[in-house]
Amino acid sequence: MACNSCSTTDGGAPKGCKNNGTCGTDSCNKLTVFDWLANMSLPGGQEPFDCVEVRFKNGRKEFFRNTEKLTLSIGDIVATEASPGHDVGIVTLTGELVKVQMKKKGENPDGEIPKIYRKASQKDIDIWSDARNREEPMKVRARELAIALNLEMKISDIEFQGDGSKATFYYTANDRVDFRQLIKDYASEFKIRIEMKQVGFRQEASRLGGIGSCGRELCCSTWLTDFRSVNTSAARYQQLSLNPQKLAGQCGKLKCCLNYELDTYLDALKDLPDMDTKLYTEKGDAVCQKIDIFKGLMWFAYTDNFAHWHVIKAEQVKEIIALNKQKTRVSSLEDYALEAEKPEVEKTFQNAMGQDSLTRFDQPKKKSKNNNNKKRRPQSQTPQQTQGQNQNATTPKPEGEKKDNKPKRQNRPKFRNEKKDAKK
Repeated sequence: MACNSCSTTDGGAPKGCKNNGTCGTDSCNKLTVFDWLANMSLPGGQEPFDCVEVRFKNGRKEFFRNTEKLTLSIGDIVATEASPGHDVGIVTLTGELVKVQMKKKGENPDGEIPKIYRKASQKDIDIWSDARNREEPMKVRARELAIALNLEMKISDIEFQGDGSKATFYYTANDRVDFRQLIKDYASEFKIRIEMKQVGFRQEASRLGGIGSCGRELCCSTWLTDFRSVNTSAARYQQLSLNPQKLAGQCGKLKCCLNYELDTYLDALKDLPDMDTKLYTEKGDAVCQKIDIFKGLMWFAYTDNFAHWHVIKAEQVKEIIALNKQKTRVSSLEDYALEAEKPEVEKTFQNAMGQDSLTRFDQPKKKSKNNNNKKRRPQSQTPQQTQGQNQNATTPKPEGEKKDNKPKRQNRPKFRNEKKDAKK
């Protein structure tokens, strides 16, 4: 999950953000547009576009008109018009690209657009930061009140207005919910103006962010702006198993990425017979079991023997279908089936340099010390003699006799008294 504390500093970077405001999820750098016209000057006599794009919590962006002709740049904190009071946001885009973004989102550049009041002062930023710090504990308490009323809804997020006069509660629900009593409880509990806003499950996932099964950040929280409907037919066309655990995303709905390659599969399926194609032969009727879309291959099996499949090219399947329409049966599928590929012969290592050993560069093993300490056998002795000596050495002695392993000293050192007597 992304960072939820986006209280900003004077530089515009979120407070406590270790990526200096460039993380991909949440409201730090979500759905950011690169201003590739920033270093280009306008033609002579043309005034810059007077609207800017301002970002709020969780990537919510709106357009405002710069009526005061303030010198604004990306990252500036501004106070914008709201109902009631004012809101505080961060400028994310200025110049001519704002007009392109407005047309993309269906906004009329010449229509009525709310305006920017001023650049946010330090007092505005402090009030905004205090309001943002209240959101998390308030969300916990709001969920407790909703559970106490037995309402089938989930409070997913809370967004305070910049001046702290209003709070928007975002919730998700499967059916229509009567939350009139809930609003009264919220108003008496939090002493603030309450606004309830229902969002879909996909919008909730985009607001909260996260990591998908592919290992990347969610598309809806990074770059995806429009949420198109996804049907199970998209999985069928791509021959995916209809497993809800694999096809569903974190929002509980079908993954948006199922639509990414759907057009390519539909174009490839135009030249292939349908999956329900049935072939009539003299040997029996055959039904399709599997299709390789991009290779143009189809697998057929007889109705009385589903265990054995025959691979046939799509062009030949069309020929059989054309003959069947003329009420003509082909002899069998074996006449059109492709031959099974022979298993490849295992490749063995061949000596190309005249050295068979692949471990010739490895270091040789060191010999153990025990082998070096062993005495070599004299050449004069025969193996029978050495075997007899080994047997004598290993035969145990009687218990009464003690084994004396100490070597006998031939030159015993003299003691002090003996040395004196020798001198005398």
